[in-house]
Amino acid sequence: MKMSYFFKHIIFLASLLFFTTIVNAENPILIPAAPSVAAKSFVLIDFNSGKVIAEKNADMRLSPASLTKIMTVYVVFRELRNGHLTLDEKVTISKKAWQTPGSRMFVEVNKQVSVENLIHGVVIQSGNDASVALAEHVAGDEGTFAAMMNQQAQRLGMLDSHFENSTGLPTKNHYTTARDLAKLTTAVISEFPDYYRWDSEKEFTFNNITQPNRNKLLWRDKSVDGVKTGYTEKAGYCMVASAKREEMRLISVVMGTASANARANESQTLLNYGFRFFETHQLYKAQTALADARVWKGDSKQLPMGLNEDLYVTIPRRHYNDLKAEINIDKKIMAPVKKGESFGSVNVSLAGEELASKPLVALKAVNKGGFVDRFYDDAMLMLE
Repeated sequence: MKMSYFFKHIIFLASLLFFTTIVNAENPILIPAAPSVAAKSFVLIDFNSGKVIAEKNADMRLSPASLTKIMTVYVVFRELRNGHLTLDEKVTISKKAWQTPGSRMFVEVNKQVSVENLIHGVVIQSGNDASVALAEHVAGDEGTFAAMMNQQAQRLGMLDSHFENSTGLPTKNHYTTARDLAKLTTAVISEFPDYYRWDSEKEFTFNNITQPNRNKLLWRDKSVDGVKTGYTEKAGYCMVASAKREEMRLISVVMGTASANARANESQTLLNYGFRFFETHQLYKAQTALADARVWKGDSKQLPMGLNEDLYVTIPRRHYNDLKAEINIDKKIMAPVKKGESFGSVNVSLAGEELASKPLVALKAVNKGGFVDRFYDDAMLMLE
């Protein structure tokens, strides 16, 4: 009997299903594609590992609007840490600061306001007047402060950024990228956690005027604790958001969305995607011995080896047991050895793809050995 078309079709579909199952069995690490995000540019990274989870046009130079103020407060935080400022220090408000257009803290000309209050005015209220007041107090004028901002951008590797003011009001050569903003935000959170906590405050009252934080995610998602929103007609609606769930922190940057709701929604979509399908693990701690190496011609035969910094990896969920780590140590390490000197590497891979490679360094110094030690090791090396 001739096989019916319907029966043939069923067999064909079954064979496709079988083929798909075999393919999946050979390549079991399946990750849904990143969501479509209605923005000119975006990036989603893991804070600890630096892994880029999703991106689009992440290196496109764009006007950042008030996202600029992340760099403004970063410079101020560094001045505080270096002892050049104190939080209770008083700042006299100039006419220029008072007159700066856009979002405002409502400071008054010739009045004195503490550095701490001005930082709150920048971080929570996005006050352009507060930004200019801080810039002038730190550097004498806003132009010099912008030069300080650019110095820090270069130091952080923000190679596609240039700042001309402390506020983000648009000018021709004032630009940054989503990727650079993610680098900057990582630096703020890691270097200044005590100051970063102010980003999560939902409102701030100054001069009897209470203004809410413009970051709508602070109300929608309890894991979100920052960072900054921005808007100008040129830049569109922008947002840098950070959230921490359990021990995993993600940073999202969206630039050039259509509305305040859109920037919040798109940021939430990115964060949810990252937390749903990825996980981050600390594999090794800094300054912890991972292996001992043989040292020749030294006053010690054993050298503890480890990492200068913690090693984190971000991987698809439920694949932790599939990770592979290799410790490679150089052969014939000769004294003297300096602490921190590299003699190998730690390499981590998943399904044949390298995820991380860090230098393996000496955790202590080893001095050159005495005559007997060196003579003995010379003899042993000749026998190898």
